[in-house]
Amino acid sequence: MTVKQVGVVGCGLMGGGIAQVTAQAGYPTTVVEVNQELLDRGLTAIRRNLDGLVEKGRLGAPEREALLGRLRGSVALEDLREADLVIEAVTENLALKKETFARLDRLCPPHAILATNTSSCTVVELAAATKRPARVLGLHFFNPAPVMRLVEVVRTILTGDEAFRAAWGFVESLGKTPVATKDTTGFIVNRLLVPYLLEAVRLLESGGASKEDIDQAMKLGCGYPMGPFALLDLVGLDTTLHVAEVMFEEFREPRFAPPSLIRRMVAAGQLGRKSGKGFYDYPPKG
Repeated sequence: MTVKQVGVVGCGLMGGGIAQVTAQAGYPTTVVEVNQELLDRGLTAIRRNLDGLVEKGRLGAPEREALLGRLRGSVALEDLREADLVIEAVTENLALKKETFARLDRLCPPHAILATNTSSCTVVELAAATKRPARVLGLHFFNPAPVMRLVEVVRTILTGDEAFRAAWGFVESLGKTPVATKDTTGFIVNRLLVPYLLEAVRLLESGGASKEDIDQAMKLGCGYPMGPFALLDLVGLDTTLHVAEVMFEEFREPRFAPPSLIRRMVAAGQLGRKSGKGFYDYPPKG
């Protein structure tokens, strides 16, 4: 099957980034939010990102206008009726995602592939909420989606060959690199990354080293582009906490248990870059 029109549900940090990527790759893209305020905020962020690319010479002004011409915002899920592929990027709430997939299943044409960008939910549970489980899979992009080249293509025990091949080809058409993973909690990256991040917090809690020295050590000693605390702030401490809790519930292994420091910081609203303060401070620009 050929993907000609793309839908994205959610225009937040991930959904907006995914919509930008698909429109930039030449796909007519409709991005849907629950209300006009959130939609306007998401589209404004996309325009700001594109303006930055133009200023840096990475995107021409005509290309920017053409991209925006392929991008449509909406507050009605019904506007995805003609989509060949829909990527869901709403809050990491299983009940909400299942409801969204059930509605998409009723609205979208029978051939359409329904994908989720979840980082923690079991994809087959979303497939079970539809009457097209063979056409449901995961497309897990990474933040920031316009920059990060990896996409995990998550295949459930119900995903059909045709849908998987079409999704794989679609990811390649975006200029991204797909990797195949089964529908196991954490997939590939988070299965390995989350224990690493949590262990860094435990090392800090125990007084073994400062956050600055831990970050420096992992950058210079392992060649990582950023240290674990800078990465935690970028991902969001609330997101990391949620993923860790889901993984601990699944595997019941101590390495997935969230340290108390993360719980306290999330309770205090110190979520990282998104809140202006996490392990480091992020004052407003200007």
